[in-house]
Amino acid sequence: MGADRTQTEPDRAQTRRARVAVAALFLTNGAVFANILPRYPEIKSDLGLSNSAYGAAVAAFSVGALAAGLTAAALIRRYRSSRVAVVGTIGIGVFVLVAGVATSPAMLAGALFVAGACDSVTDVAQNAHGLRVQRIYRRSIINSLHAVWAAGAILGGLMGGAAIALGISRAVHLGVAGALCSAVVLVAYRHLLPGADDDGHPAAQESGRGRAGVAVYATLLALVVLAVAGATVEDAGNTWAILYLRDSLDAPAALAVSGYIAVVGSIFVGRLVGDRLVDRFGERAVVRAGGAVTALGMGLALAFPSVPGTIAGFALAGLGVAVVIPSAMHAADQLPGLRPGSGLTILTWLMRIGFFGAPLLVGVIADAAGLRAGLLAVPAVGVVIVVLAGALSARHRRVRS
Repeated sequence: MGADRTQTEPDRAQTRRARVAVAALFLTNGAVFANILPRYPEIKSDLGLSNSAYGAAVAAFSVGALAAGLTAAALIRRYRSSRVAVVGTIGIGVFVLVAGVATSPAMLAGALFVAGACDSVTDVAQNAHGLRVQRIYRRSIINSLHAVWAAGAILGGLMGGAAIALGISRAVHLGVAGALCSAVVLVAYRHLLPGADDDGHPAAQESGRGRAGVAVYATLLALVVLAVAGATVEDAGNTWAILYLRDSLDAPAALAVSGYIAVVGSIFVGRLVGDRLVDRFGERAVVRAGGAVTALGMGLALAFPSVPGTIAGFALAGLGVAVVIPSAMHAADQLPGLRPGSGLTILTWLMRIGFFGAPLLVGVIADAAGLRAGLLAVPAVGVVIVVLAGALSARHRRVRS
């Protein structure tokens, strides 16, 4: 991908280009995998999977992420976050295509395993690069980058829905989607920041001042649980919203996709305004209020089931967790006594437990007591978010645009 460039202080134009380029990484990361989600019900039907078997196959994505996640820091140190993110995105596209054309449950699970491995490394790399750009900006931009991810997820979901409506085969649909996303990140690469990823990192400046104590690791654990809680809500939209609306509430297939769109759409809106809310009220207050919204919104939707109410419930759940994961990532990346990038890598890796455990948990409960009962996990994690939001900073500041 070309020779390494010498690191210099970026000018404003270069910084703006870097922000747009890293946003392209987030956009494609959201879109490339989301394309397969509307296809999950037909894949489940074509392969004759039970709820438990379907949940286990989908969970292979998270198993792959857990298997590869801790390699991200070493890969980034050796090859730079920009290169790792670009190669990882291309890998996701390839193996999402393989999953889409799988002819057996084993092939489906295997392809999702490798796609998950690529995604976990890409996730750390793009966030590391985004936080690096944020340090140059000297104001919060991480939520807006995650908003772009949500926009990509919406775009991917809409592409999948359109492909279904037009009768386009999974092979053609997912092949074209992967090729488009790969082209975007290859163009974006040349505008990303050059040089080492720990340039200007607070942890690098504090190296040698002592190791992290028990309080730091306790805070990191609380941040991990917060991120897992946010991931659980996102997974409910990814894996179960369409099935619940279609199979439990008898919504037409085209309308059932609205459950997934409601989650990612409200996450997008919440992250779009998240930077300003966090700067004004602090991460702790915003995340705690969001947990309450998640618990109340989805709790009412499950208590009084209807198609419009459920779509609204998923929307409120997504809105409530919009800034949870970005806030937890930012806080973990700033923990004292850890090597640059270590807190972010550990949190991102352990966060995948949510994406691994949630489909299995909901699937097992759904087989035993129905999918409506399984989705009670969503309001439950909303309560967890309210309780653990104290691990985030209460400080806030006003930031100029």
